[in-house]
Amino acid sequence: MGRVKQARQEDSAGTTQRRAAALRSAKPAERTASRDVRRRQMIEATIVEIAERGISGFKLSDVAKSAGVAVGMVNLHFTTKAALLDQTLDHLSDEYQACWKAAIGARGLDPARRLYAMMAADFDGAVCTRRRIAVWHAFYGEARARPAYRERCALNEADHHEHLSKLCAALIRRSVYKNISADQAARMLAALTDGIWLDILLSGGRIDRDGSLETLDQFLMALFPKDFPLRPGT
Repeated sequence: MGRVKQARQEDSAGTTQRRAAALRSAKPAERTASRDVRRRQMIEATIVEIAERGISGFKLSDVAKSAGVAVGMVNLHFTTKAALLDQTLDHLSDEYQACWKAAIGARGLDPARRLYAMMAADFDGAVCTRRRIAVWHAFYGEARARPAYRERCALNEADHHEHLSKLCAALIRRSVYKNISADQAARMLAALTDGIWLDILLSGGRIDRDGSLETLDQFLMALFPKDFPLRPGT
């Protein structure tokens, strides 16, 4: 029995050593990828919890439960609830920016097509869900009391408005639209999608992507009738 116990202990020690050696030999990129996956998992869980409970209503333990990890794992990656919220907002901001920038980058040089792509990106399934919209509104609601949120949201809006204004300006010059500035057009378009997002959030599913795009089509035709609807080959 003594030999069996000793053999088991040696085997256990050997297994532990092999695991430690495997961890040390893992490539830094692999370890980083694993950390990034866990962080993304916890941020997505945070989005779920904010949508259901609000920013003030959820706890780190709720995030841990939703993500299927220990609370200590959440604390290890984010330290505090404030840090988790900051990085969740950063994640949503980067995700939204990447969505509309990829959309306009894939539409060539025609300003009408690029404008439509940029606006339609607001209804892309990657960013336009009731859950994500609810979280955006939760952060907007906190922005007045939290300067960091206000500054981050303002940077997002400024970048979006700058690109949108340039596309509107290109259409105004090309088609000689009168009595409207690029800044006015961009603000009207942004207000349109903001309103549709709010309708999606409050409608209980009655307003969907197709209906939103139809509203966008009608608005663009009224705002820039010489360029919309888009014609094949333009």
